[in-house]
Order: sequence, then structure tokens, then C-alpha cells
Amino acid sequence: MLKYPHLFEPIEIAGTLFRNRIIAAPTGYQDMDREGVLPDAAAAYYGRKAQGGASAVTLGECVVDSEFGRGGEFHVRMDDPFARHALAKCSSAIAMYGAVASTELQHAGMYANRSLGIKGEAFRGMAYGPVELEIDGRPILAMTEEMIERTIRKYAEAAAFAKRCGFGMVTIHGGHGWLISQFLSPSLNTRKDKWGGPAIENRARIAVAVCDAVRKAVGPRFPIEVRISGSECYEGGYGIDEGIAFAKQLEGHCDIIHVSAGSHEVAEVFTVTHPSMFLEDGVNVKYAAEIKKHVRTPVATVGALGEPALMEDIIASGKADIVEIARGIIADPDLPNKLRSGREDEVKKCMRCLACFSNLINKGQFHCAINPETGRELEYRYALPSPEKKTVLIAGGGIGGMQAALTCAARGHKVILCEKSGELGGALRCERNVPFKKKLDYYLDQQARFVRNAAIDLRLNTEVTPEYAKSLNPDVIIAATGARPIKPPIKGIDGINAYPAEEIYVNPEKAGSKVAILGAGLVGVELGIYLSMLGRKVTIVEMLDKISDGGNMLHVKALEVEIKKYGIDLRFNTRAEEITDAGVIAGGALIPADTVVYAVGQRPMREAALALRDCAPEFWLLGDCVSPSNIMNATASADAIARRI
Repeated sequence: MLKYPHLFEPIEIAGTLFRNRIIAAPTGYQDMDREGVLPDAAAAYYGRKAQGGASAVTLGECVVDSEFGRGGEFHVRMDDPFARHALAKCSSAIAMYGAVASTELQHAGMYANRSLGIKGEAFRGMAYGPVELEIDGRPILAMTEEMIERTIRKYAEAAAFAKRCGFGMVTIHGGHGWLISQFLSPSLNTRKDKWGGPAIENRARIAVAVCDAVRKAVGPRFPIEVRISGSECYEGGYGIDEGIAFAKQLEGHCDIIHVSAGSHEVAEVFTVTHPSMFLEDGVNVKYAAEIKKHVRTPVATVGALGEPALMEDIIASGKADIVEIARGIIADPDLPNKLRSGREDEVKKCMRCLACFSNLINKGQFHCAINPETGRELEYRYALPSPEKKTVLIAGGGIGGMQAALTCAARGHKVILCEKSGELGGALRCERNVPFKKKLDYYLDQQARFVRNAAIDLRLNTEVTPEYAKSLNPDVIIAATGARPIKPPIKGIDGINAYPAEEIYVNPEKAGSKVAILGAGLVGVELGIYLSMLGRKVTIVEMLDKISDGGNMLHVKALEVEIKKYGIDLRFNTRAEEITDAGVIAGGALIPADTVVYAVGQRPMREAALALRDCAPEFWLLGDCVSPSNIMNATASADAIARRI
């Protein structure tokens, strides 16, 4: 008996059978060559999602017009015949596991060619939108009738190309600020012809024409999905009433209406389109539910989905017919299979930290904070040779230490995991009561449970000294001793009203009504938000000119929304000079505060780690004791080291 019967009920759409109601939502793959051709690793990435049980897997960011529609250099070009073989590998990798392979067709419209130099083409920088305007000093041309017809044709040709490449569905991107949503916008599209103006029929005409042209190109038994923003969620953007009207225009012209929200081109709602950890689970379902009341076409919902009971209720109650998951399946591609087989407690739940997308933008690779396999699927596809069984001693039970222990145990080694405190999880346990970190605490609890249930000799309240290590006679030592907060050399910091950030995380009652936080890294800013939620007035002092994002640039977008929401006073280019009973003297002025918190960085516990280097034939340093970093790097490094012992 399935625990979630509605979630795993098959559905037939346009003659295609979907084995359940879970679709792996579109995600792009930017690690490609200069010609825009995907590597074999892309097929492994998308195929892994299908292997995990999703009913369909969508390859994102496929541009229909590489001349005038590209939103970035690293987007697949659907009008390039040389992309065919790589795309065929992706579709085959998906279909071989019984999932429907889909590709997302998009056109950036007025946001195309922003890089101003894609391979030096003569058209560099040129872009067309619904109307003539200027964006950041760059002139945007209004689409002529001929350009509109060309664009419609490009969508149809791209869909036909996708079908030839083996894809069984296409997703037309009509939301998030791209071309089709630009035409839909009543505030932007002020054209006087049949393609714009006040009437929704005119503003939706290009979307309907694209759907009809695609249908003609692919035939009747080939699902066409259209992704829309149910609401743009910002002042000046359209609301749900316009989203409903748009969906009604699509009725009869497509097979799935995929309802998202927001626009990734508007900073304040980027983290609505891609919900941050500050938003509730399923935050955007309400838009799909409203649209569902007005159309007969199957409706999909997306955004902050991963809790199985919530997803089951969405389908059972009729809010939507399909749930689409992007980051949740990046965190655990086996999510569908685990839920179906009653192993929901094994699901790695996405923390919505946005590390995956930040890393994609910064380095061109999808990597997950809690899943070391993501982005390395090709490497993980084949089993490593059986190792020589060794005794592995791991010093430190934080993020890295736990993952190293689990991987070593899975490889068949004898594992001894020592943690000098009374619980696993490391320094991040200080955030267990922070509401927007509940997914992090779940992950730490889950990893700790996995450790306790594995063949691991767990020794809490045990510090690994050289003498202790030698007494165990290990073959391998992994030192994961972590880091400790740096206390900055500021006059008065040893006063009774100055604390390290982790102490205030654990005991927020120690913070008075006015708090000054030294350091605008993620630790300091998140603490400032937490204290603001508890009613404190917070000022953050930072010597640099921006928030230190630790490589997670997109999470900063979420932080900025919360900073504005709670009225946090963030002072950049300001050095704290002295702490007094009245507050902090910074930049020659007094910042009134009855509590001062320092969050200026971490000092690696290298001395404790290096003391163990001669205690075993094989020695590894892991995590923050090498250099303070983030969860993603600790998890990946721990797994990589353990796999090679």
C-alpha cells in the first residue's frame, strides 16, 4: 500500500504516460564547449534524475534563436545542428530509465546578448523586445512583424529538432521575465497592433501562436508544456488575475500549464522564483491552485517542494495535477523512488541555500551542499574497485567527519568516529533554533542517524590526542577538527557585553534590545536577521564594501530581502575601533548597543589536526581545519577522500 497514492498515480497526457506526478523541473547545464555542445557529463546528470524515479526530466535553457534569443553564453543552441548528438545522448539517458525526456525552449527577448561579445558576432549586443526601450544604457529594438514571425518559426523548428534528438516533450518558457512574459506584461507591452495593448488576447497572441506552430511541427501525440508566472510578485508586474487570464488563453493550445511565479530579472523577487530558505514550503502553490480553478488543462506547480505530505495534499486536494521539483532532486535524485518505497526518512531534503545555482553561475557546475554526487554523476556511475579493508580513525564529527565516516563504512572499512563534544553536527548545531535553518538541522539529525545506524564505532565526548590515536593503531587518520571563531583585537572586546556569534545563536536571550554585529559575512547577517525576528534592533558593521557571500551569491539576494524587511542597519566600509558600555565606536561615531557580537571569521584548528599526522601510515586533512569553507565543500571533500582510501 503506497503511503502517497495520489503522488504516484500515473497520468496520461497527449498520448504519453507519466509514471507518477513528479517532474524534474528545468535546470540548465552550463559546462559546455565554445560551440555550445554539452559534454557526456550532462547526459549523466539528467539521466541520474530519471534513474531516481522522476516521471519526466527537463533539460533547461535551450535557446530557440542563437542569434537574437540567448540569455547567456552557456545556453544550448537549438538551431545548431552540431548540438544534435549531445542532446540525443541526454534524451537517451533519460528515456532509458522510463522517464519522459523534455527540453525547455526559451528566448530572452530584450535581455538577450547582454554579454556584448558572444564570439564577436556582428550582431553582438542587439536585442528585441515587445517595444523599443533602453536597459542599462543599451537600446532595445521593438520586434517587427517579420521578427515576430521569425521567432514563432524558431520555436517550431526548435521543437522539431528536439523531437529528432529523441525528446518526448517540450516545455515552452513563458515566464520569469523572458520574451513571452515580456509580451504578456500590461505595463511593458504597449504596442498598438495585434501583438499588444490592453487586451489579453493580443498580449497572449505570441504565446498561443508559438504553441500552435510547435503543435504543427511535432504532431498531436507529443506533450507541450508551457511555463508561466502565475504572478510576477513585484510592484509594476502583473498579479494572479492576469496569470489566470493568460492561462485561459492557453487552454486548448498546450497540454500542461506549468505555473511558477516571479521574475529572475527583478532582484527583489529572484528568491520568489527560486524560493529562499526564508519562505515557507510550497510558497508558490497558491498561484497554481487559483489557475487550476479556471482551466481544464492539467496544471503543474513548482517552488520549494520536497515535503512528501505537502506534495500528496497538492495532488489529492486538486490544487495541481503535477508537482515539479528542481533543487529537491538536485539534493536527492532518488527522492521519488525513496518516497514510493517507504524510505522517506532517507531523503536528503534541499536546504534551499542556493549553493547549487550560485556554483553554476560562478563555476559552471551544479554541485549540492549535501549531495556530493551532484555534478559528478559520470564519475559516480561506475563502482570503484573493492578497497583493501582498513581501520579508519576520524577525528571530528561535524559535516565533513560524518560524511567521511558514512562513505568509509559503505566502502567496507572499519570506522572509528570520535567527537569531543556530546553530539554530532559540529559548530552548525548552534543554529538549531533558527526558524529558517530548520532544513539544516534536519540534515544534521539525519546524518547523525545514518552514522548511528551504520557499522561505525561512534565515540562521543572523546578528543583524539596523538596518544589516543596511536593506541588505536589505525591505518588511516582523517583529521576533521574544524575551526573556532576569531576574536578581533578591538579595545573593550573582553567586556561582559561582547560575545561570539555562536553563543548568541544558542542563547539569544543574552542579546539586549540593541545589538551591534561585527562582520557582514553569512554568519553575521543571518544572525542579524534571526535577532531581528526576535524583536531586536540590529546594526551590522563591515570593513568591506559588500556582504561576504562565501561563494553563494544568490543566497545574498535572499538576505537582502530580509535585511530590508526588518530594517537592519548595514554599514559598509566601516571599522570597529572600540567597544564601550554604550556600544561600538566605528568610523569615529558611536553605534548605540547594549550587546556586541563578533562574526569576523573562523580560525582553523590546524594545530590539533597536524598533531595527528604521524599517528598512522595514511593521513588526511579535511574541512575547516584546512581552510574555513562551506557545507558543500566539506561534504564533497569528505566523500572524495573516503572513496579513495
